[in-house]
Amino acid sequence: PMFHVNAWGTPYAAAMVGCTLVLPGPGLDGASLVNLIDNYQVSVALGVPTIWQGLIAAANQSGSKLESLKRNVVGGSACPPAMLRAFKEQFNCETIHAWGMTEISPLGTANQLKTKHLHLSDEEKLQIRLSQGRPPFGVDLRLTDAEKGTHEIERDGQTTGNLQVKGHWVISHYFGKEESALTADGWFDTGDIATLDQDGFMKLSDRSKDLIKSGGEWISSVELENIAMGHPEIAMAAVIAAQHPKWDERPVLIAIKKPDSQLSETDLLEYYADKVAKWQIPDRVVFVDAIPLSGTGKMLKKDLRELYGTILLEQAAG
Repeated sequence: PMFHVNAWGTPYAAAMVGCTLVLPGPGLDGASLVNLIDNYQVSVALGVPTIWQGLIAAANQSGSKLESLKRNVVGGSACPPAMLRAFKEQFNCETIHAWGMTEISPLGTANQLKTKHLHLSDEEKLQIRLSQGRPPFGVDLRLTDAEKGTHEIERDGQTTGNLQVKGHWVISHYFGKEESALTADGWFDTGDIATLDQDGFMKLSDRSKDLIKSGGEWISSVELENIAMGHPEIAMAAVIAAQHPKWDERPVLIAIKKPDSQLSETDLLEYYADKVAKWQIPDRVVFVDAIPLSGTGKMLKKDLRELYGTILLEQAAG
């Protein structure tokens, strides 16, 4: 949408290189987007994961192969691995992960493979593609330890920390606020939890507010959502922290089944068995007809927490 960081800066890029820009307006349902791509021979498309879920479903239903589409860019939230595979295997489309924020005007990272990665197998390349990529010129990233404020932690691709960013076009103050938006040493804290590796590839683990703290241990809602999205009968999934009488918080999965699916709660929970540690498996699955989305297509987990945040307490109370 044009109101969202000027459509990620795409209108400016399109004008600079002289390419045709196709805007869908309010027609963001899958069928409308399939028609738009096929009719206007769109070669590059950008959107959030919920938009692409609808597009893939509609393309499969109509039989379209989206033949003109060569690349798509996914941002706004982490792209499920199953979606990257679907674009590559079903539509021969290269999916590029990216990350940014309004506060950084807006691009923070984009995922392009390095020369040393070109000889890797498709599966190995996919694993690299799952990260949000590397920052462009002018943007610096670091990870800090939550307990030690500005203490920078290791870039080993495994250790998670608070993602902070620095650059000439990174926000310094919010409109109407006198206090600085930056840390004491000049970095902007994004509110994201991530890893960084030695090549500079950044991978988001979660938003700090969406992490689930169960019995003192952290659980990533994104990881659990990606697993659910890998199930062939799930159309959309969100994981929230629900209050728990013993463990403080436990994960609850809110999911939309694909049409005609007979999938049960037990079936879906068993799907997690060999994919995460047993204590990370959600306590409940709630099947719904719709998940609330923001104007930019992101899942509104705040609304879901208001609806289902006490479901485990109610269950324990009998």
